[in-house]
Parts: sequence; C-alpha cells; structure tokens
Amino acid sequence: MPDADLVLEGGGMKGIGLGGAVTALMRAGYAFPRIAGSSAGAIVAAFLAAGIGERGLVEAMARLRYDRVPDRGLPKIPVLSEGLSLLHSAGAYRGDYIHGFVRDELERLGVRTFGDLRRADGGDDPNLAPERRYRIVVTATDITHGRLLRLPWDYALLGLDPDEQLVADAVRASISIPLYFEPVVVRHGDTGTPVTLVDGGVLSNYPLEIFDRTDLAAPRWPTLGIKVVPRLPRGGAELFPGVALPALPPVKLLEQVVATAIVGNDQTYLERPCVRRRTIDVDTSSVGIVEFGASDEQRATAIANGTAAAERFLATWDWDAFRRECPPLPAG
Repeated sequence: MPDADLVLEGGGMKGIGLGGAVTALMRAGYAFPRIAGSSAGAIVAAFLAAGIGERGLVEAMARLRYDRVPDRGLPKIPVLSEGLSLLHSAGAYRGDYIHGFVRDELERLGVRTFGDLRRADGGDDPNLAPERRYRIVVTATDITHGRLLRLPWDYALLGLDPDEQLVADAVRASISIPLYFEPVVVRHGDTGTPVTLVDGGVLSNYPLEIFDRTDLAAPRWPTLGIKVVPRLPRGGAELFPGVALPALPPVKLLEQVVATAIVGNDQTYLERPCVRRRTIDVDTSSVGIVEFGASDEQRATAIANGTAAAERFLATWDWDAFRRECPPLPAG
C-alpha cells in the first residue's frame, strides 16, 4: 500500500470535489500518514487524520446537511439577519452547525483533541520539532497579529497546549470565510487577550510544501495536493457569488481583496514545475464556494470530477521520476 502525505485546498462548497479525489486515491491503495488542509480542506483532513475509511468518508459527507451550513442569527429573517450579523459579528452566518457536525463526526471516530492525533515515526525529518509531530495540520489566519497559524503547530503562539485543543475548534477557525462566517475569537492562554482567527486560506490556501523534508534526505513518500479553486480572474469571481449586502461598493471591494488573497497568494507558487507535477486539479465549476443550496446533480458532478481528476493523475504519476527531477531543497 503506497503512502502519501496529502494537502487539501480550501474552497467552501467546492470542497466536495476533494471527497471524490480522495476516495479515488484510497481505492488505488493510498494511505495518508499526514494531512494538511485549509478551510473546507481542513474538514476532510480532520476526518482522514482520525482514520476514516473510504466508505466512512462517503457516509460522513452524506450526513452533512448542506442547507443548514448558512445558519442565520437572530431574528432569522433572510437578508436582514445576514446584514445585522455582518454589522455586529463581521460575518453573515454563525458557523455553529458546521462546527457541531465536525465535532460529532470526529467523536464517532474516537477523536476530540489534537493529543489524539499525535504520531511517532523514527524516520521523520530529524529537524521536525516535537510540536510538529501530529497527523494533521490546519491553517488559520490570525488577523489580530497579522500572521498565519498552522494548528496544532502554532498553538504555543497563543499560549495554549496543543494536545488539549479540540480539533473541531481549529477546523471551525480554518473555515471562517471572511464576510460569510463569523470569525473565531480565542483567548491567549497566558494573557487572556482576545485573538481573532479567520479562514486559513487568506494566507495559505494550498500549503503543498508543508511536509517537505528540510534535511536534504530523500523523501520516503510523496506529498500530493488536491486543488478545487481555479486561478484568477475566474477564481476570484467564484469565491464570492454574493452574501448579504452585495451591492454596497465597500463590501464588493473587500470581497475582491479577500479573493485575491485566497486565490492569488498561491498563484505564482503554482507555476513551479515541481508543484504542478504533484497537484491534482479538480473541476468544481458546477458549484460556487458558498452555494450550499446546490442541487444533488451539481454536487454529484463535482464529486465525479474529483474522482476523474485523481484517476487521470495516477495514470501518469511517476514517483521515481519525480524524486530524480525534484530533489529536496535546503530549508529557507
């Protein structure tokens, strides 16, 4: 059974395409020692890190009530509720339903905290610090301090013990699409000061090199990545098909800024040949990033496209050739 570390791009509703690609990899015999994910990718990453199988992943995603993901706050009146939430909480929707869904599904798999997902592998990069020896990494953006957080790796920056933090809480922070979901506020463990977290994709939506060795030793297995958001300019348009108050120029401008951050940050990086060669591109044009009311047919198309993309990738993937032509680079 081949191993591969896996990196899953964020993309809101487009993340259902990840499921199709991942199950195709699993059917081909792949196992995933470590998984990283941003936003929607963080949800799938959490389930995989918890040990879910191919059938279990399909069943878990079937239990997700997509229509409940955009959960309005009071007074629960369309448009009015979104507008009030944007003004008072900086997000149109609460995000409580998806948080509870992830928590409950992880508990089915026997996982609550990051301490449940620690790993010990003597063959790992010797430069890998103890706080980075986990099966999972999810990204979040700390807008209080203007920095990327890779959780659980960076909980020390928040004065928190990573082993005690709930995986579902980190995933909820990672999926906090600006304007759409309310940001997550955590208290620094030492000072008690509030720290505001939003979507990890704002600073790193596709951190494909996150597991690459830094000791120049030959990797034991590849890191493969799955992308679901197209490049700019189309990617920017697909990110925000409209939340509350879409006609206000300041909101539209902010949407463009966020879209450029999420999509554009990785665009130059993706031009590198050794990045493109290990990336599975999924056509998710059948659904918008916050189109949670998409039909069964739309969702099935995105899933089928994910499966087909992974199968096409595997038909030409040559791990030995990749190792020869893309050797490890020194750290920094």
